[in-house]
Amino acid sequence: MFSKELFAQRIREVRKLHNETQQMLGNCIGMKANNVCEMESGKKITTAEKIVLICEHYHICSDYLLGLTDDPSPR
Repeated sequence: MFSKELFAQRIREVRKLHNETQQMLGNCIGMKANNVCEMESGKKITTAEKIVLICEHYHICSDYLLGLTDDPSPR
């Protein structure tokens, strides 16, 4: 089941694991840093297109970000 909190936590964790700022991630996916901040705090969700861009950027699967699996590896 989808959880905004888990989605937020996983984006934040994977971004920090790659030593990127919210601004850096935002630049890669066409968002402002404050929008990334809102996603990471669980206040807002994003579009499927942005989720795909995040997954491509970090080489992880969308099921991981969405909390459907604990395996971040792309399939």
